[in-house]
Amino acid sequence: MAPMSGALPATGLLGVANRLRLSAGHANNPLIMTIKPTPQHWPPQRRSFSRICFLGDAFTASAGDETALGWVGRLAAGEWQRGHDVTAYNLGIRGDSTRGLLKRWRAECEARLPAAANGGLVFAFGGNDAKEVIGQGIDVPLAESVDNARALMSAAAAWKPTLWIGLIPMSEIKPYPQLLAGPQFRFSNARQAEYNDAYARLAADLGIPFLDLHTPLQADPEWERMTQAGDGSNPAAEGYAKLAGMIAQWPAWRHWFDQEP
Repeated sequence: MAPMSGALPATGLLGVANRLRLSAGHANNPLIMTIKPTPQHWPPQRRSFSRICFLGDAFTASAGDETALGWVGRLAAGEWQRGHDVTAYNLGIRGDSTRGLLKRWRAECEARLPAAANGGLVFAFGGNDAKEVIGQGIDVPLAESVDNARALMSAAAAWKPTLWIGLIPMSEIKPYPQLLAGPQFRFSNARQAEYNDAYARLAADLGIPFLDLHTPLQADPEWERMTQAGDGSNPAAEGYAKLAGMIAQWPAWRHWFDQEP
């Protein structure tokens, strides 16, 4: 399966436009028109219907992406192209760590995933746990981070189908942008790799599918270029398209959609 491109597929938005017709009931006012579905295409045929909560930090929230799609939006759009009706709830918060996720994930997801829904959970976190707060130390020490992740992911997996995406490496060439007043941060990909490896071991213990993005991206010179195109912490659109393409081909993700009904 080829990775998805950085732009919305033309067959998505244009296809919807081609399947709709505008009534002429308000010909004198082009701003007041009624959209009617073409009868032969209604109701729409879908291979599956699902609601998925994506929880994480700035990478999940699409920070730095000038298209505002991020990997979450592109991933959902790709499944729509394959005939799946996906409602994607982006619950990423910039700067969030496992401490914040532990406090908020259940209430936020329960409000969006009723018992009757075909719901799923996708987590991607750890970069903020591993960051150094200059003058204070590591934000969430590794042992605490693993304990938090164990409590978080075991509860999530006991409730809904759950996937876990590992850390995403950052550029160590361009300094982290100081976007807000307050503490300054420093990131280390070597330290991130330690958290990523610990998470992978924990996921195996819990029986939760885990996607290691850190290892292949850290070895990919193109990823360094893509982070430099962004702010050094978060990539621009091209980088998010690359992430979406990698996740879209992950067997654990594909298993949610490619099963026969």
